Amino acid sequence: MLTSTKIALYYVLFALIATGFNIGAQDISVRIYTGPLSILLSVILGTAVGLIAKYILDKRYIFRFKTRNTLHDGQVFALYSIMGLATTAIFWGFEFTFQYLFDSKEMRYLGGIIGLAIGYIVKYHLDKKFVFRASAE
Repeated sequence: MLTSTKIALYYVLFALIATGFNIGAQDISVRIYTGPLSILLSVILGTAVGLIAKYILDKRYIFRFKTRNTLHDGQVFALYSIMGLATTAIFWGFEFTFQYLFDSKEMRYLGGIIGLAIGYIVKYHLDKKFVFRASAE
């Protein structure tokens, strides 16, 4: 069993890792495609990449959750994703607001990082209460 302090430290570490995947995917995306929807598409791609990375890390190391089978894992991931809708709105709100206000890639990424940090705090509590309630052990 992990202590509260260890859970918090791991959660922060995993949030940083997922944030790195998210911002990295966005940066790669806008380097590959520079068309009119490049920023929107990069944010969507980054969100998906970060979501998958964070789900894998949270499920295994934070909540030590075991699914019964692939179908159950898909259901848990779907619920995890639904819980992420509100937190994604926070993240996107910050990222797009920073893009609008400062019109620079660096500030857009800073807004994204701030939004992700706030969103991850909210998401932990939602996941603990609604997603990872009972393991299949």
